[in-house]
Amino acid sequence: MSNLRIKKNDTVIVLSGKDKGKKGKVLKVSPQDRLATVEAINVVKRHQRATKAFQGGIIEKAMPIAMHKIMLVCPRCSKPTRVAMKKINKKNVRSCKKCSELIDKV
Repeated sequence: MSNLRIKKNDTVIVLSGKDKGKKGKVLKVSPQDRLATVEAINVVKRHQRATKAFQGGIIEKAMPIAMHKIMLVCPRCSKPTRVAMKKINKKNVRSCKKCSELIDKV
């Protein structure tokens, strides 16, 4: 399996589907299934049964989206970009292909 370049708390943009063009923060990444859950993206309504902790009713829930449908947004140039891996101080660091800004802190 290839190394995934999108991690939790990254800002991403949706490339295709019903939420095309929307930006959001990654909440959860599932590398085995190649899925990511992004806040306010791919939201569905679910009926929730009442329990002692929850009143019950219809709730909105963000469902996972396929990794090939999202792209990382560079924090510096604010554009969707591919991710390059650079070795700095014997450590792999992600960087933006467009502006060469480091995404991960060293």
